[in-house]
Amino acid sequence: MKLYGYWRSSATWRVRTGLHLKGLAYDYEAVNLAPGVGAQKAEAHRARNPLAQVPVLEIVHDGQTVQLTQSLAILRWLDETYPTPTLFPGDAVQRARVWQLAEVVNAWIQPLQNLDTLARVERLGADRTAWAQEVITSGLTALEATAAPLAGAFLVGDAVSLADVCLVPQLYNARRFGVSLDAFPTLTRVEAACLALPAFQAAHPDRQPDATP
Repeated sequence: MKLYGYWRSSATWRVRTGLHLKGLAYDYEAVNLAPGVGAQKAEAHRARNPLAQVPVLEIVHDGQTVQLTQSLAILRWLDETYPTPTLFPGDAVQRARVWQLAEVVNAWIQPLQNLDTLARVERLGADRTAWAQEVITSGLTALEATAAPLAGAFLVGDAVSLADVCLVPQLYNARRFGVSLDAFPTLTRVEAACLALPAFQAAHPDRQPDATP
């Protein structure tokens, strides 16, 4: 397997975490998303993902090279192909809760504070930092309220799930934008439990070969 990604991309971070949780080796090729570089927009990368985004996981399936995009789709494939340990523990209701919490991050918070969205906000004359703080705070408020009655050691019960894989990068981004996390005790408690695990430590941006100060 080969992962195309960027050290501080939250979507790439999710996939790295899933790979490490499952103990899978992979090759890594950095795609530099930094302003002024924009390697994701090069023709070679657009051939892998027409949206010019990371991550892309390249695999061999039935003798053919296949490139998978979108972090949650990649993680679903990983879980179906390498089911132990699962990212979707529990019964059908618990698994639905896992998806529910993951999608608060994946479908609401992260798309509204990613690089492309912030650039568009800025072009429209708005303050990109204020925008990011507002959308992150609103999403984390919903996530805290939803997770509080469900959480055990992790967001849904006592096993790591896809929801936790999405949570950790999002809280990192919240801090980058200066969002106070004091109102989110469940989320920060679970984050600390995740970051105590070797797989989450190995996936951290600062541990990646393309990390920059």
